[in-house]
Amino acid sequence: MRVLPDERPAPLMERSPESAAAELRLFGEELSGRAAAQVGGHFTDVREANELIERSPEAFLLGVLFTQGIPAERAWAGPYLLSQRLGHLDLERLALEREAVAEAVAFPPALHRFVHTLPGWISAAAARLLAEYGGSAAAIWPAGAHTLDVTERLLAFDGIGEKKAVMAVEILRRHFGVPLEGAECGSVAYDVHVRRVFLRTGLADADTPEAIATAARAACPEVPGVLDLAAWLVGRDWCRPKEPRCDECRLSAACPRLTARTVDGVGVRRR
Repeated sequence: MRVLPDERPAPLMERSPESAAAELRLFGEELSGRAAAQVGGHFTDVREANELIERSPEAFLLGVLFTQGIPAERAWAGPYLLSQRLGHLDLERLALEREAVAEAVAFPPALHRFVHTLPGWISAAAARLLAEYGGSAAAIWPAGAHTLDVTERLLAFDGIGEKKAVMAVEILRRHFGVPLEGAECGSVAYDVHVRRVFLRTGLADADTPEAIATAARAACPEVPGVLDLAAWLVGRDWCRPKEPRCDECRLSAACPRLTARTVDGVGVRRR
């Protein structure tokens, strides 16, 4: 008789939501340490695209717009590929030359699946940066700004909802080292991979934005957002919708493996 993953005894510790939360937090802290210690290689396999995201806050903001419905590496390469097709990422031209932006996004192979909506988001973002932030995306998240304020500013951009805003704030804090106040007010994105991990580890018992956010705060009250990338990576690489790779998972020894739990595709983030 084949032994199912849920029936295997824990090798080193009791498998429980509490132990899974502790291990997920440890993984998140390790990822934060790595991100702070090195630059590049975290967004896409295209070297020039990485370099653009790293040096240009405006390109980072555009990358956030791209992160919906396509694989992460493709999304973060989007601003660079757009710049290659247009020959620039000049904000005034992005705001005014809407047809050119739309053509650049849609030209085969299309830069994104949402060829009819993404160009509008790009042009609107450029216009907002010029009108409200002096043409600098970094002015959205100045050093010392509060996490909630930065989140609200990001939410004002067309194409950025709660999920993208939370993700962006955590990347700013974790990867770019932006010193934001109110880390305890951060959260995890309501993403399909994150949700699946929270449900299967038992951190959350309901698949709602409120339940996932509450579970993150309970697991890591000082910095709930530290769980975001860790949970997303676990969900993408190991805790798959079908045939999860439990024995290979970073949380293998700690997770109660409630693998019968699953989620629908709403809120998918591929980053």
